[in-house]
Amino acid sequence: MAYDPDFGEWVREHLAALGPLEIKRMFGGAAVYVNGLIFALLDDGVIWLKADEVNAPLLAQAGARQFTYPAKDGREMAMAYWSLPESALDDPDEAADWARRSIEAALRKATARTPRKPKPKG
Repeated sequence: MAYDPDFGEWVREHLAALGPLEIKRMFGGAAVYVNGLIFALLDDGVIWLKADEVNAPLLAQAGARQFTYPAKDGREMAMAYWSLPESALDDPDEAADWARRSIEAALRKATARTPRKPKPKG
C-alpha cells in the first residue's frame, strides 16, 4: 500500500459533503474515518470503500473492483473494500453517496459485533 498526502487532501475536498474526515496512515496506506469509524482505505491513488452484503453488489454493478492482495502462499485474498466507481471520480455528490453507503456498512458491522465479556476480577 502507498499513501500520498496530496491524494488525502483531494479525498477530503471530494468528500467534503460528509463533514470533517480524519485520515491516518496505516500499513503504508491510510484509513479514512468519520466520527471515529473507518469507512475507507486510501492506497496508490484509489479510494477503497468498506462494503458488506448490502452495498457490495451495488458497487460491483457500478463497475467497482474488490480490493485483493497476494497471500504468502500465493493465493489471492479479498478484503471487504471496493474501489470508488469511476463515475464518482469526477462527481463529488455521487462520491459522497457511495461513501455514505460505505459508512452505513461500517455501522452495520460495528453493531453486529458481539460485545466482549468483561474479564473476571481477581
